[in-house]
Amino acid sequence: MFQYEYPHPAVTVDITIFTISDNQLKLLLIRRAMEPCQGKWALPGGFIKMDEDLETAARRELVEETGISDVYLEQLYTYGKPGRDPRERVITIAYYALIPSDKVRLQAATDAEAVGWFGLDELPELAFDHSEIAEMAYQRLVAKLDYSTLSFQFLTPEFTLLELQRVYEIILREELDKRNFRKWALALEQIEETGEQRREGAHRPAKLYRVTSPGKVDIIK
Repeated sequence: MFQYEYPHPAVTVDITIFTISDNQLKLLLIRRAMEPCQGKWALPGGFIKMDEDLETAARRELVEETGISDVYLEQLYTYGKPGRDPRERVITIAYYALIPSDKVRLQAATDAEAVGWFGLDELPELAFDHSEIAEMAYQRLVAKLDYSTLSFQFLTPEFTLLELQRVYEIILREELDKRNFRKWALALEQIEETGEQRREGAHRPAKLYRVTSPGKVDIIK
């Protein structure tokens, strides 16, 4: 067998997966069942197999550790600081994923004691450098709101303009002017009326909309 002059690092994928529920932006975590960092909460992820590409590995780990599939997934950053994993030299390709709350059906895998959603302001201490990864994923999410339709990935197939506005307000952590937001959202030409309405509390029924290109993120600037 051919012997390399230099040792090779291991490669992993870690995924920061977000949803919006209970008027909060929430992050999916697993509690590690094995060392290192046994009992600590961490991002879903694991080692890449020799016969799979990076995104395939990320999607496989999501299914294996959480039961989640068919989500929007985007590569975030590469982490390779020496000593970030006590087992060996590990380079991590980080991803982030977005999922509507109505698609969430969680299950813990054999290497996880538990799996659950945590509000972004209520995160426990995370294993490895996963706090840094999660923070970068959040900052990427905020930045892309300004020039893409990324936020639509949080929506159910049919939604009101108020529900769309709430997605932006929750992520940005600020209130937005209703009239200006509606004008801006409709001007994007990325959503269309369904012809149906939904009553929201005591208010008159609101028009329902749908995304014109579901599952796709478009650049709008």
